[in-house]
Amino acid sequence: MDTLIAPHGGHLVNRMAADAERAGLLDRARNLPAISLNTRQHSDLDLMAVGALSPLEGFMVQADYQRVLQEMRLASGTVWAVPVTLDADAETAERAKSAGEAALVDESGEPVAVMKVEDVYDWDRALEARQVYRTEDDAHPGVAYLSTRAAKLVGGAITLLRKSTPEFAEYHKEPAETRALFAERGWRTVVAFQTRNPIHRAHEYLTKCALETVDGLLIHPLVGETKQGDIPANVRMRCYQILIDHYYPKDRTALSTLPAAMRYAGPREAVWHAILRKNYGCSHFIVGRDHAGVGSYYGTYDAQQIFDEFEPQEIGITPVKFEHTFFHTKLKEMVSDKTSPGPKEAHLFLSGTKVREMLSAGEDLPPEFTRPEVSRILKEHYQKVQVA
Repeated sequence: MDTLIAPHGGHLVNRMAADAERAGLLDRARNLPAISLNTRQHSDLDLMAVGALSPLEGFMVQADYQRVLQEMRLASGTVWAVPVTLDADAETAERAKSAGEAALVDESGEPVAVMKVEDVYDWDRALEARQVYRTEDDAHPGVAYLSTRAAKLVGGAITLLRKSTPEFAEYHKEPAETRALFAERGWRTVVAFQTRNPIHRAHEYLTKCALETVDGLLIHPLVGETKQGDIPANVRMRCYQILIDHYYPKDRTALSTLPAAMRYAGPREAVWHAILRKNYGCSHFIVGRDHAGVGSYYGTYDAQQIFDEFEPQEIGITPVKFEHTFFHTKLKEMVSDKTSPGPKEAHLFLSGTKVREMLSAGEDLPPEFTRPEVSRILKEHYQKVQVA
C-alpha cells in the first residue's frame, strides 16, 4: 500500500501520448492550427503531462481561470493559487476553436503536443496583475510578463508527444520517480525545500531543523526560467551538490530539480509551490521569509499567513513555517527571530547587494554566512561575469 501523501486531487495525472498513438497524433498535429509556446508555457506543458501540476490536465478554461483569480480555487473547488494559461492572437485562437484542436509547437515550430480546444476567452491583464501579484507595476517581473501576452486565452486538455530534454538529467526526476525513490528509502514523511538561490547557512539550518521531524529531505531547486540577475541554475546546482556531499546526511537527503518557471507571485506562489511538492510525494513544505518574493511587493511573512486561509486538508501538504534565521555573533550559533535573545547588532546579515559586491571584489563570504566551498563557487562565477 502506498503510504505517501496522495497527489493533489487524488491521483497523479498522466497526459503523455501512448506509444501506439504518438505517430498518428504527430501526423495530425502537422495539419492543425499551431500555437507557439514560450519558455514558461513549454515548462508548464511538460509538468502537466507528468502529473506535477495535478489535477490540471491542460491549460485552464475560463471557469477555472476566473475562480483561481477570485478565490484561489479551480471550478471544482480544489485549491489552486496561480493561473496556468496559454495565450494566442485572436486569429489563431479562432482557427483553433473552429478546428477543435491545436498543435502546440516549440520555438523551432515542431509540434510537441496536441491540445483539445475546449475554450477560447478574453482576459484582463490588470485584473490578473492585481489578483496574482498584488500590483500593476511593470517593474514586477510577473506583471511585465503579462504585458507581453496576446489577447485571447485558449484552454483545454493536452496530450504530450515529446518531452523536453532536461537541463540537469542526472538530477531530473518526475513525480512518479520521486515517489518511487521515497518508497524505496522507506520515507513516509518528506519535507521539501524550494529554492532559486544558493543555500546559505540560514537555509541549511532551517532544512536541518525540519529534517529532525520527518523521514527525509528533498532539496528541490527550481531550475526553470528566472529573472535577470538571479544566480544561474548550473552554478546553483554545483553549490547544492557540494553541500549534500559534505554537510547533509546522504541517506536522508535527496536532490532533484523542478523545471518550472518562477512567477514571483509571493504568497500565491508559496501555495502553488507547496501543491507541486505534494504531487512529488512530499508531506511537508518549508515556507520561510518572503517566499517567492521580489522587491517589496509582499510582506515578510505573507507567504506563511496565506496558508491559514484554507483548511489544512484542502491543501494537504503541511507548511513548515520559519522566522528569519541568521548567525548570532555573540552566541556563535544560528538563531531566528524567535530564538535570539538579542541584541540586534549581533545578528549577522548580508544583503544581496553586499554579497554580490564582496564576491565581485574577489572576497570570501564569512563562513558564518555560507560554507567556504559555496563561497568559492560563487566567487568564481562572479569573477567570470565581470571578465565577460
